[in-house]
Amino acid sequence: MTAIKRTPHLFLSTTHACSYLPHQTASTLFIDPRFPVTPALHGDFNRRGFRRSGDLIYRPHCPGCQACIPVRIPVETFVPSRAQRRTMAYNGDLVVSARPARFDAEHFTLFLRYQDIRHTGGPMANPDPATYLRFLVGRHSATTFHEFRHEGALAGVAVVDELPDGLSAVYTFYDPSLIRRGLGTYAILWQIAEARRRGLPFLYLGYWVKDSDKMAYKARFRPLEAYRNGRWSPLDGHLHPVVA
Repeated sequence: MTAIKRTPHLFLSTTHACSYLPHQTASTLFIDPRFPVTPALHGDFNRRGFRRSGDLIYRPHCPGCQACIPVRIPVETFVPSRAQRRTMAYNGDLVVSARPARFDAEHFTLFLRYQDIRHTGGPMANPDPATYLRFLVGRHSATTFHEFRHEGALAGVAVVDELPDGLSAVYTFYDPSLIRRGLGTYAILWQIAEARRRGLPFLYLGYWVKDSDKMAYKARFRPLEAYRNGRWSPLDGHLHPVVA
């Protein structure tokens, strides 16, 4: 007897304030949270431009706006800029280690400091431990917390999902006092190298929004591919010049 293949229902949220563009409203398409998502299905939706926040797999779906463009880095052809090479060298003294995706008091304390300085008044201001974990960890994802330490002190944490065809950069938080290190950039460079080491072809970065300062950093990683009109293709011709 042939098993019937189930597919999840999709739901559309009510309109809400846009997180990226001021004075804009947005709506979100998301998979039924009750559906048992397998790693393979998670990877399939990711390849179709969806992202994960906690258990929620979603994609912006805004009438009259297509500013949120899913992007990924093909790791084998990635070439760091001079500025990125300097960042890699500057952070060569960091020790990176993998930790399970579960609550850690040291991580949580750093997350609170990061939110307080870098995202004051944002949606994750003053979370409790349960809210923090619901934001970063999903029950259907293979997630690892990668610690970055300097002389034993925790400098940053990169939350990373492993997918069938790549790694997904879920979230990174770091010590705000170490701004000169460029730890946000370094975390992505490390993930590119890690994907290459594992033989995975892509690092997924989520959404790039051309006119959003929050998303500007993604344009600094070249080459960059975008998911538009049902396919992935190079986005470089639409990006700003690289700053060396």
